[in-house]
Amino acid sequence: MKNRRDFLKVAGASALGLSTLSAGNAFAIGEHFIPADQTKKKDSVLEGTRWGMVIDTRKLTPEIVEDVTHICREKHNVPDCQLFEEPKKNKEHHEIKWIWEEHFHNAFPNMAADFLAKKLEDTPFLVLCNQCENPPCVRACPTKATFKRPDGIVLMDFHRCIGCRFCMAACPYGSRSFNFQDPRNGLVDRKPTNPDFPTRMKGVVEKCNFCAERLAVGEMPHCVEVSKGAITFGDIGDEHSEIRLMLEENYTIRRKVALGTGPSVFYIV
Repeated sequence: MKNRRDFLKVAGASALGLSTLSAGNAFAIGEHFIPADQTKKKDSVLEGTRWGMVIDTRKLTPEIVEDVTHICREKHNVPDCQLFEEPKKNKEHHEIKWIWEEHFHNAFPNMAADFLAKKLEDTPFLVLCNQCENPPCVRACPTKATFKRPDGIVLMDFHRCIGCRFCMAACPYGSRSFNFQDPRNGLVDRKPTNPDFPTRMKGVVEKCNFCAERLAVGEMPHCVEVSKGAITFGDIGDEHSEIRLMLEENYTIRRKVALGTGPSVFYIV
């Protein structure tokens, strides 16, 4: 593996040499989310104009929350900070989060009330990257390691990330994590639980990718499949889609909409 200095040189050269390529091409030359031995046909790819997610908090249980967070970690090789060999006092600096549980007042600080309904106080809220329509992280990234696809998914090219963390400062949702240590050290036996998904390296940022690798082979995100109907995923740009019907029939809220980011994750409360 190259040392940090060599890595920065390569990243800088990539940013200059590939600046004229489309985001889709940049993603392709970065991390390969589609297995090389893919057997499904190209026409099985799930396509949308703007992917979105609806989380029905009425259906969430502690068991579902556990299943959702576990499968996300397992399938994306998200490191477990408990496995890092370091003093416990620094553990919080190495927590890597893709989807996790928050209380209402943390997830929606601008909507907190003095006398919050007991139901909301006890409800687990799953939070993740909001795949914003107007993502500030994309504007902040100097190397285009963070980019937005035409279908609205905001992705990371880990090879281009130079670890400046500008995207983390720009994200108002705390949805990005920085690898202060080699994330492979946070895996059981230091081996990926899913060999088809790339592991990362020390000094890069990572986050939820709406399971783009699954959409590429015609499958729904992992969290949707284990949520027992609590999470719905679909094309919110299609007025005839199931997710649009859900949005029309239910009152939903989104996180920090006043910031103008246009989050694509909705919550039924």
